[in-house]
Amino acid sequence: MKNRILVAAIPFVTGMLLTASARADENICKAPMDQWQPRETLQHKLEGQGWQVVRIKTDEGCYEVYATDAQGKRVEAYFDPRSLEPVKVQEG
Repeated sequence: MKNRILVAAIPFVTGMLLTASARADENICKAPMDQWQPRETLQHKLEGQGWQVVRIKTDEGCYEVYATDAQGKRVEAYFDPRSLEPVKVQEG
């Protein structure tokens, strides 16, 4: 019984460690805050592309946006705060 639990836990723990490691390496938004564009500028840009922005917050030096895109898909996206270019987009 203990072996089954251990075997079942190994992929879970490994996945968590790999995710944490990958996230640490993903810190791709490195612009100093004095070079950031305002959140409102990003919101206007996205709304101009047909997005409905729900929330914009800061995460790991990037703007993290929760929105619905022009096709009606829910999106979680990360943007470089200096250039406002997307660095990672997840649908779902």
